[in-house]
Amino acid sequence: MQLHISPSLRHVTVLPGKGVREFIKVKVGSRKVSYRMLFYSLLFFTFLLRFVFVLSTIDSIDGDHPKCSTIGCLGKRIGPRILGRRIESNVPEVIYRILEEPVSKDEVLGKTDVPQTLQEFMSEMKQSRSDAKAFALRLREMIVLLEQRTRTAKIQEYLYRHVASSSIPKQLHCLALKLANEHSNNAAARLQLPSAELVPALVDNSYFHFVLASDNVLAASVVAASLVKNALRPEKFVLHIITDRKTYSPMQAWFSLHPLDPAIIEVKALHQFDWLSKGKVPVLEAMEKDQRVRSQFRGGSSAIVANNTEKPQVIAAKLQALSPKYNSLMNHIRIHLPELFPSLNKVVFLDDDIVIQTDLSPLWDIDMNGKVNGAVETCRGEDSFVMSKRFKSYLNFTHPLIAKNFDPNECAWAYGMNIFDLEAWRKTNISLTYYHWLEENFKSDLSLWQLGTLPPGLIAFYGHVHVIDPFWHMLGLGYQDNTTLADAETAGVIHFNGRAKPWLDIAFPQLRPLWAKYIDFSDKFIKGCHIRAS
Repeated sequence: MQLHISPSLRHVTVLPGKGVREFIKVKVGSRKVSYRMLFYSLLFFTFLLRFVFVLSTIDSIDGDHPKCSTIGCLGKRIGPRILGRRIESNVPEVIYRILEEPVSKDEVLGKTDVPQTLQEFMSEMKQSRSDAKAFALRLREMIVLLEQRTRTAKIQEYLYRHVASSSIPKQLHCLALKLANEHSNNAAARLQLPSAELVPALVDNSYFHFVLASDNVLAASVVAASLVKNALRPEKFVLHIITDRKTYSPMQAWFSLHPLDPAIIEVKALHQFDWLSKGKVPVLEAMEKDQRVRSQFRGGSSAIVANNTEKPQVIAAKLQALSPKYNSLMNHIRIHLPELFPSLNKVVFLDDDIVIQTDLSPLWDIDMNGKVNGAVETCRGEDSFVMSKRFKSYLNFTHPLIAKNFDPNECAWAYGMNIFDLEAWRKTNISLTYYHWLEENFKSDLSLWQLGTLPPGLIAFYGHVHVIDPFWHMLGLGYQDNTTLADAETAGVIHFNGRAKPWLDIAFPQLRPLWAKYIDFSDKFIKGCHIRAS
């Protein structure tokens, strides 16, 4: 008998062995899968079976040799996973059991023989020839000791940074005193700012109006100098500097003696605003309550550091909440911009820890689409550490009041360089919403959020934010040094937000020159107070 298969695999013919023409012709039905492909697949699997046979042979030859062949190892590693079997661990179960036991804070208390380094640990294990249980117990003691020391060192670092960032450097204190003395003794340091003929420009909406609230003369001088020096039309720039009563004289003296013509500079103290001198002012009441509540529930930095149950990051956040800037009137005043500047339609609000590196007049060309606050979002960007902030980063979503009203994944935005449409703002209840939530936070013992004016700002401006290009505001230069000098130089505005302010010794040295280049270190007041570039 002979068997013939057609090349297309559609017909199979069986011929009898006697040569008779009688034959059986079988027609194979139409198929969805190519029979030719099936034929090649059979050939492939035939080869694969031979390959598996070779694998088994090589593994048998390798035997118990500590270094198996490359092919054999591949088979041993992949084989169990393909067959769904679990790979057995070579680590004794007793080690897992001991390392998974709960850690007691007094576990290594009083023990002086715990290995301090990995080298000491390995030397001890080799000498004692310990079993698996003794090995695990000793390893556990060493890890617990190192974790406790790491935690203590981290907390000490956060405490020192808190003290350094909250204190006034003696150089800045010296500068304020020298300028205050100059203000008293030199009529040229008491000039009206701006001069009488330029006063109408303060309410003229054809100018570009910027607002800076600061009680730091040196910081304000850098913001002002960088703003004017990078302006294409400085004669159209008006900078309104708001300060407190104690800093007014030094601030006025500095800008009287260091004019930035042709730009227009106004220096005004809060007590000189009519609106703040009439009746009860919500911002002042809020500050008073905030200070009272914080002193009652925080217990000061000593109490915070003494807490042995909280993570170092939580302790750092609470220490930051004690920073004087969070209870500063300068930090809260931006919520009252419509009342402070009733004649202006649009302003750009600047923090005093920024540096401007480009002309900011194009900000007035941005269409806000009826929104109030033009800001950079902080949930998207190449820097995953800085640009990863959402509402859940600032608000406590374990509190039912927050969880019920807001989305934890809502994108956050940044203060520091904001365009405020005051006309649109006056048609909203943003300021009332701000103080409503401040009051709710006081009632809940500061459990809705812990620090700063940004959390209530996120709530108050919710639905009123127009996102602008990140070029206009690069963040994070004061709390992480991942940003390179080259990257920072490409931004329109850089922001030293965080503890490492550029005027402090803890500033990041590679970034400080971006700020320091706007200071004239040959100036007699700067030299007299030993303020240096680095």
